[in-house]
Amino acid sequence: MEAILALEDGRVFRGRRLGSAGEVLGEVVFNTGMTGYQEILTDPSYRGQLVTLTVPHVGNTGINPVDIESERPQASGLIIRERARISSSWRAEADLHQYLKTHGVVGIDQIDTRALTRHLRSGGVLRGCLSTQGITAEEAVAKARKAPRLEEQDLVGQVTCREARAWDESLGPLQASAMVPRASAYHIVAMDFGIKHNILRCLRATGARLTLVPARTRAEEVLALDPDGVFLSNGPGDPAICDDIVAVVRELLGKVPIFGICLGHQLIARALGASTYKLKFGHRGTNHPVRDERSGRVWITSQNHGYAVDPEGLPAAVETSHVSLYDGTLEGLRHLEIPLFSVQFHPEAAPGPHDAWGLFEEFIQLIEERRSSAPTARRCG
Repeated sequence: MEAILALEDGRVFRGRRLGSAGEVLGEVVFNTGMTGYQEILTDPSYRGQLVTLTVPHVGNTGINPVDIESERPQASGLIIRERARISSSWRAEADLHQYLKTHGVVGIDQIDTRALTRHLRSGGVLRGCLSTQGITAEEAVAKARKAPRLEEQDLVGQVTCREARAWDESLGPLQASAMVPRASAYHIVAMDFGIKHNILRCLRATGARLTLVPARTRAEEVLALDPDGVFLSNGPGDPAICDDIVAVVRELLGKVPIFGICLGHQLIARALGASTYKLKFGHRGTNHPVRDERSGRVWITSQNHGYAVDPEGLPAAVETSHVSLYDGTLEGLRHLEIPLFSVQFHPEAAPGPHDAWGLFEEFIQLIEERRSSAPTARRCG
């Protein structure tokens, strides 16, 4: 079955249907990772987006129940050059085409993804219409131009959990093979803006007890859970439309150690008085070099974000901890007076390198420092 991808600027690509029949709208982005299509598809941060994979052959290892970052695919659509006909992995339980079809995800293959990627790099991300409904190019372009923009949608509200719950699942093979679980009496409350499973697994590997709470949980409700630390997760969309959550983060500052990743990092920055802005085509891939400003060491990181923090608005008590070596954008911050740090990249490495895994241990160290300096009465009662 033929499929069509039309962009709002009039560019049209024709290919073959992949996955489910149907029609979807969304922001067209690209990811340069060579592996990890299953993690990418199920990452809630891709909500509202049509994801282009620049690697030419996708689906080689099939689909398995372990390498997922949420309960179902979250990307609105998938765009690839060519799908694998055979899934060659002992873990595979389904192939990519069938997986997308089962979950109602529309995709397209047999198009020139190199040309599409170059087009997006030149003009920036664009809204698109992906359809297998036999519509004309003109109709598809018109629909792309009417697609809602990310900044017009409460995507966090679509992907967050609905009620607080404990997270006590066992470690995945990624963590179990490389991280030694430790004993800990610490309690971490994770605010779910679209949290990835492997972030939760990495937090569990520190030995902490985890409670997952909805994105719009009030500050007093978070503190009533008596957390030793609060984690602010990744998530989709424009941080500028999350001012209600920013207000909650601002109330938590200084009251409990805080660690944020991706959207969590952006919300922390906005709570501190900084602004955020949209990148031309974003950072999405598994080979992004970031410099640790404390040591000068370069980390290779996994990234997935379309917005960045403007460091000019940060107070003097906040230092830049990490910087992108691609474009110089802010990749991490640390507060010098209160227990708080965050990073724009994804240290959970799913998919991606493990250079930044130590940040989860740094969070525990921050909690330990806070506990050792707090009055004994804080832990009583």
